[in-house]
Amino acid sequence: MTLSTVFSRHMSALGPFEPGPHLAVAVSGGSDSLALALLAQSWAQAQGGRVTALTVDHGLRDDSRAEALQVGHWLRKRGIAQRILTWEGEKPKQGLMAAARQARYRLLEDWCARKGVLHLLLAHQIEDQAETLLMRLARGSGADGLAGMASIVHARQVRLLRPLLGVKRANLKAYLQGLGQAWIDDPSNENQVFERVRLRANAPVLADLGLRVEALAASAAKLAAQKRHLEAETAASLARHVIVDSQGFAWVERALLDEPVEIRHRGLARLLACLNGEAYLPAMDQVERLGLSMTGGAWRGGTLAGCRLLLRQGRILIVREPAACAPPLRLVCGQSCLWDGRWRAATARGRGLFLGALGGPEAQELARRTPGLRESVPIPFPAWASLPAIRDARGVSAVPGLGYKRSRQGPEPLTELSFAPRRSLTGSNLLLS
Repeated sequence: MTLSTVFSRHMSALGPFEPGPHLAVAVSGGSDSLALALLAQSWAQAQGGRVTALTVDHGLRDDSRAEALQVGHWLRKRGIAQRILTWEGEKPKQGLMAAARQARYRLLEDWCARKGVLHLLLAHQIEDQAETLLMRLARGSGADGLAGMASIVHARQVRLLRPLLGVKRANLKAYLQGLGQAWIDDPSNENQVFERVRLRANAPVLADLGLRVEALAASAAKLAAQKRHLEAETAASLARHVIVDSQGFAWVERALLDEPVEIRHRGLARLLACLNGEAYLPAMDQVERLGLSMTGGAWRGGTLAGCRLLLRQGRILIVREPAACAPPLRLVCGQSCLWDGRWRAATARGRGLFLGALGGPEAQELARRTPGLRESVPIPFPAWASLPAIRDARGVSAVPGLGYKRSRQGPEPLTELSFAPRRSLTGSNLLLS
């Protein structure tokens, strides 16, 4: 069976796709990503679609720009358009590789969102999957981590697809060699400072011990199936016991604590991530400690992952901690923004305006000056402090969630203010608009 046939089958499993799909492919210039771009181009053309290659220039090596241009030259000769995305701004001195990875995904996903491209293909293959499982095993990961990289990930406005997870790197190189296509070898792939490089160098030793990449990838696939089952059970539990309000807080029935331990802790983790606007779940060991303490009769409340948990009338109220919210964000006319990883706003008019958390003192003062407000809005007072508020040079000018405006005169500055967390409570994060 040819590699193109294998690829076509893998793509079919990742569907459905729209007629004439436009695929974005992350292409660094290495053998894996170049092979992916060429395979995707053939597949897309057969569907009446096309491919755009996206190359991220991190600016971390002197020759990175020249390499990106070389990749574009190769791709254009094969009828594939390329866009170079540059990581601009100051680079951190600590955690550089993690920051570069985050910047890469942000640049790739933002381009897809701007262009209305729904599918972003990534070139991770079977050796990458095996190495990921081993690295996570060394860190003591649970079923989620050991499930490895998913073949489909629904980001906010794009699907991340990995159609090569069952393909060996040697087969991808052979495919390129058959086409007479060169590639770029990244020198960092030989740097033994990196854990993944050390694992790759010791792959023959691991294979002699029975830890072949095929067996490791098969284990990851089985754990991924278990993970999907647990996620479905967790989603059903959250649907039964949780109400997430459009103002960014949640009511939780105590019955959630009676669920099986794994479901309870997964549900708490997803709930906290939804309410705090983070892209990743909180550390599971911390969630487990919280979950165990909540089942005790003496528990009255706590904090975790930038959220505050309180007992209210037999239910659990979870609100965002105002001190953990992102700093105020300047609103720019005609532009949309995401504040605190949770609130999407669009500005139509007004200058010198900022969007940020109302804050505890301001919430107290607002309640004092408008005594009937607490009774007239269905928002519990502990949630007020983290509500998005609009400020100008004179202070708080409006709190849309409370229906408060300092002055009833003049037009509304916002055309949109909606609770849109980076992680959904259940199911997909994909938003089509």
